Amino acid sequence: MGRPKRQLHAVEEETLTPPAALPDTQTIAKVTKAEGNNLYTVELPSGKTALAELNAKFRSTIWVKRGTFVVLDQSTLAERENKIAGEIVNVVRDEKAWRKQKYWPAQFTKASAYPEDSDDEDSTVGKMPPSDSEDDS
Repeated sequence: MGRPKRQLHAVEEETLTPPAALPDTQTIAKVTKAEGNNLYTVELPSGKTALAELNAKFRSTIWVKRGTFVVLDQSTLAERENKIAGEIVNVVRDEKAWRKQKYWPAQFTKASAYPEDSDDEDSTVGKMPPSDSEDDS
């Protein structure tokens, strides 16, 4: 039998609201690959990749796919002698609210779709095409 709905809703609510501050042992990371058996390859803000295990309360409740941001706790699995670098203790679902927090890494800021340093003179966006009458004069 599955978990009661109140537990599922509690886990969902926890992932929507960002905490006020993160402990020193926790960091935000980006999932780059699902390895299977609740293991994920994550990219740390430093640019390094690590193997992380999904916390049991999120299994079969929150689906984590490539590109998802997660909170990685590196102290929980430090005593184990294996390749796993940490445990995923939270999943970022309301990314807009999480990005407003001061602990959000600068390496994961969103790039603008419109670069600001583009040359306006060379761009033909929003301009009318040249008319044929200008060439006849």
